[in-house]
Amino acid sequence: MRLPASAPGRLPAHPKKSLGQHFLTDPNVLRRIVAAARLSKTDTVLEIGPGRGDLTRHLAQAAGRVFAVELDRRLIPSLQSDLGELPNVHLVRGDALTFPFHRLPPGTAAVANLPYNVATPILMRLVEERARFSRLVLMFQKEVADRIAASPGTKSYGSLTLAVRYAMDAEILFKIAPGAFSPPPKVDSAVVQLIPLRSPRVAARNESFLFAVIRAAFGQRRKTLRNALRSIAGAEALSAAENACRIDLARRGETLSLEEFARLTDFLFERTGRKG
Repeated sequence: MRLPASAPGRLPAHPKKSLGQHFLTDPNVLRRIVAAARLSKTDTVLEIGPGRGDLTRHLAQAAGRVFAVELDRRLIPSLQSDLGELPNVHLVRGDALTFPFHRLPPGTAAVANLPYNVATPILMRLVEERARFSRLVLMFQKEVADRIAASPGTKSYGSLTLAVRYAMDAEILFKIAPGAFSPPPKVDSAVVQLIPLRSPRVAARNESFLFAVIRAAFGQRRKTLRNALRSIAGAEALSAAENACRIDLARRGETLSLEEFARLTDFLFERTGRKG
């Protein structure tokens, strides 16, 4: 498989705030992350945002191939120099939000300290491309990790929780203090393991409509479902759904399970004829 070639640039004096860069430098944490990924020499690994290459070197020791995708052109020369002696590391200058994941071999593992400012959209892309991956071990701000693994009825529970739950098993493995990074972030971080499911956790008649309903339900968290879903369906359809699905629309979205959302969505899809 050929991927886009790296581009030249210069090593920055400091991490770039606008790119959410906090370089993980603690060797013990680096080893824990690689151990959690359970890699072997038959594995291909995708790393997003290698930064200084500290995690990359650990991944190269454990895996057969590592594709390290770095957006910041200033880091490329240093990475090329530092990682050049590792024949199984393929450095790519690119954006994880547009990177052609479909060109990676099936069963690739994703292991990364994700840039904080784009971690959620990157995760959503990985969810969409989940068929390409066997497992993901990713670092997020602790607040985002809590949202990924949240339970119904909690403050952290929301559309991100449900999008991940629909497609993957998620587990917070361990927390990381700010001192493990350079520069230290102002928040704690956490490593999350995500295992793609063979098929979605719930069978929805129309996946895009399911997530349109979920987004509407959480668009204004204080609204009841009856008010939040008015952009999706009229009062008559909502009343019929309440009776047929046995879901009280005076509830708020944060109290519904994924299974309840799927049941409600299927009824509204059939009733309204919406196509997402």
